[in-house]
Amino acid sequence: MRVLVVTAVPVERDAVTRAFGGAPEVLTVPGAELHRSGAFDVLAGGAGPAAAAAAAAFALASSAPHPYGLVISAGIGGGFAPTAPLGSLVVASDIVAADLGAETPDGFLPVTALGFGRDRFVPPPALVREVAAATGAAPGPVLTVSTVTGTAARTAALLAAHPGALAEAMEGFGVAEAAERTGVPVLELRAVSNTVGPRDRAAWRIGDALAALTEAFGKSAPVLEGWNRHDH
Repeated sequence: MRVLVVTAVPVERDAVTRAFGGAPEVLTVPGAELHRSGAFDVLAGGAGPAAAAAAAAFALASSAPHPYGLVISAGIGGGFAPTAPLGSLVVASDIVAADLGAETPDGFLPVTALGFGRDRFVPPPALVREVAAATGAAPGPVLTVSTVTGTAARTAALLAAHPGALAEAMEGFGVAEAAERTGVPVLELRAVSNTVGPRDRAAWRIGDALAALTEAFGKSAPVLEGWNRHDH
């Protein structure tokens, strides 16, 4: 099975491809480069849900005559303490658009409460369990935000609105939108580089998180490549 992995930036793309060994084959698709290693095509689609959705959609549309069987949003992200510590891995049980909606005098309303759209995608539970078992990743909701959280108040508001959330990132929901429209299952896998809350760049562990991301794909590659949704 062919797998499309969408990251935000080249350093994340390269961390993923290192897991497969050797130099990847570099291919050009509209708006991006694909780095191909065996069954895995990895691209850096840009930061934020809009860029991620566009990059994933172009890659999916260019995949004929050998379409992808799985799309993964992957990279580093912020973890909610204490459940997702620095350097740990998170695999999304739910991919949630945490700030897509409207502010009201009574608080935030998700887009679904406004009567249109959707605010979450649910990856295949069996695949989530298998990847968690292979990598040691914690399964739980991963929030997609367009503005990285930088205050304790915003952290508390997100956890109140999304109990059990483990991490936040900026691309998962966009990738999931593109995958859904082409009927391809989606997964989100994140390595925690920083704690969600007041910004403290000195405490970030980006290198450790990228190393954890490489290790995660090394351990999960057989699961991902061999997974067949029709078997579950």
